[in-house]
Amino acid sequence: MKSTLKITAYTAALAASFAAAYGVGSTVAPAPVAADAPAAHAGHGANHGDTPGGGGERHAGGGGAAGGHGAPAGGLEISEGGYTLDLQTLRIAADRTSELRFAIRDRAGRQVTSYQREHDKELHLILASRDLRTFRHLHPTRAADGTWSIPATLPEAGAYRLFADFTPAGKGANNLTLGADLAVSGDYRPAPLPATSAVAEVDGYTVTLDGRLRPGTPGALTVKVTKDGRPVTDLDPYLGAYGHLVALRSGDLAYLHVHPNGEPGDGETKSGPEISFTATAPSAGAYRLFLDFRHKGTVRTAAFTVRADGGGDAGKGAEPEATPGHQH
Repeated sequence: MKSTLKITAYTAALAASFAAAYGVGSTVAPAPVAADAPAAHAGHGANHGDTPGGGGERHAGGGGAAGGHGAPAGGLEISEGGYTLDLQTLRIAADRTSELRFAIRDRAGRQVTSYQREHDKELHLILASRDLRTFRHLHPTRAADGTWSIPATLPEAGAYRLFADFTPAGKGANNLTLGADLAVSGDYRPAPLPATSAVAEVDGYTVTLDGRLRPGTPGALTVKVTKDGRPVTDLDPYLGAYGHLVALRSGDLAYLHVHPNGEPGDGETKSGPEISFTATAPSAGAYRLFLDFRHKGTVRTAAFTVRADGGGDAGKGAEPEATPGHQH
């Protein structure tokens, strides 16, 4: 009898623990999306009318609402809208050039071979370490059978997230951002999220961020590029724009790809020193922002840490952050 009571009590406690864990998970995790479910977000170009200048689009893949604010969180799903990211390279070594290989598969398991071109490319590949200190924006090559590949070098060991940002061919197809984990072997040394900062130094350039990243609400962000104290007014077009901004949420690396307001050649958008964006954070919290810009033929990446909490300007009063150069 006593044994029966003990087992019953243990079973009840275990069930209560699982119920509590489920409740917490339901609060903080994104809602699962079936592989056959329609995409829950707009693709490139869908929101061009949302802001003056026509270029204030944004997109985020998968996951539905996050943090109760209703804004979509991208890159949290490996499958969405009937498409699956098949990462064929699961592990590489740190500080060594390795080939990354992957494919996008449809509902039938076939490798996708037809895409729409978005910002001059069929697919944009983003790599980020879980501590958000390493970032790569790459453009792999697609073979005839649909296999994508590219050599990449990641300097530090640890857990990384790989994002495939693409739009399948076909009328009415939505842009998708699918994500998968990549392990980088080596001497792993955990590092904290870089301190909040609105100023980044990269290769002699100073990039200053102004504005607010707001949870669930569109907010204006403006970056200003200077070199040796002088405004840079001759930025080169890069992938059809003067700058590209990716925001990743600390903790789960929810992905938000933001594009600038306006574009080169539209008669209104200047080639620097300022680039303006409109962005909506999927929830409150800390985010890492990565700005790609090109000047005199070289692409550089400036990085910032900001908080989306409805408070003051992004990174106001923080010290400048030195950002190492990144490959593209």
